[in-house]
This record gives sequence, C-alpha cells and structure tokens, in this order.
Amino acid sequence: LASAALTVPWRWLDPPTTAFMLQARLASEQPVDQRWVPLSAISPALRIAVVAAEDQKFTQHHGFDLQSISKAMNEPRRRPRGASTISQQVAKNVFLWPGRSFLRKALEAWLTIWIEALWPKHRILEVYVNVAQFGRCTFGVGAASRVFFRKPSSALTLREAALLAAVLPNPIKRRVEMPSARVRSRAIWITRQARHVAVPD
Repeated sequence: LASAALTVPWRWLDPPTTAFMLQARLASEQPVDQRWVPLSAISPALRIAVVAAEDQKFTQHHGFDLQSISKAMNEPRRRPRGASTISQQVAKNVFLWPGRSFLRKALEAWLTIWIEALWPKHRILEVYVNVAQFGRCTFGVGAASRVFFRKPSSALTLREAALLAAVLPNPIKRRVEMPSARVRSRAIWITRQARHVAVPD
C-alpha cells in the first residue's frame, strides 16, 4: 500500500523537483532551470532520439531489459549501455537520490515494478524527458531546448534531439553547447538508430 501510495499520484501529477535537482542547486550558484512540457508538446524527434539512445526495447519490456542485465553481469568491467531502462531511470530520478549502493539499486528495482504496473508507457517517457539532466543546472527537455537551441521543445529537429540524447549518460562531462567528437559521433549513431525504434504516443 505504501508503494502504491508513493507512485500512483505521479501518474497524473508532475513532480515539482527531484533529489538530483536539489543537489545541482546546492552545488552551483546558478539556479536550476526546469520547465515541464507535456509529451504532446514535445517533438517526436526528441522522443525517438531518447528511446534510441537509452532504451530501444522500451515499448517491449516491463521495466527491465533482461538481456542487457545479463550482459552487464557477465562483463562487470565494461557495463553495456542500456542495462538501466528508462523506467528504472524514472524510479531513480523521481524517487531516489544520487550515488551508488545496493540499497538504492534494490529500491530502484522495486519502484520500477510499481511504475510499470501503474503508469502507461507514454507517462513514463513524459516524466523521464522532463526530469532528465541535460546540463549542469538544466533539467528536462523544456529547459534544454530553450537553453541550447533557443526554441521550444516542439520544434527540435532530429539532429538537435540526437545531440541532447547523446549527453544523457553524463551531462556534466558531455556538453550540448560544445559537443566533443565523442558526443557528435554518438549523436550520429542515435540518428541512425532512430529509424528502428518505436515510441509510445
């Protein structure tokens, strides 16, 4: 009952902040920029780019990509990208805190089960793109599209969306405004992968 009470409201309510936003606010003199945008007002290119970059089986699994988890367990020194699904990242970003520990991973897995059971896929994706960190103090695609491209998220092209998605693994070291060769290369890869993924409406 406690788990349901914790997760059910956010199927409809937009989270006002997260522990990651609070940490960024404390670590920087710059204010945190986050602007909530409904999924219907976000460019389809951004939705496709994020799924292509972070979780290509998003519409198929029930919270966990078992194949990627198996690979991660068999290759502990080179953890494959994609082992953590979008649903798991929503559980972490919305309900938990920065850092790595067995307790946090266990809570993340438990909350992922409830999110997948109680939220539709389009809501999971909507929450993710609105709380994900795209820069040191930039959270959510609404703020990121304005800060980096000076346009609303509805107007993002696939190239711009791919650049945003390319920094998601580490938005502190990887920068949209000054993309490294690695970020540009990953953005190109995401653009190619975007042809093969499905996203919820």
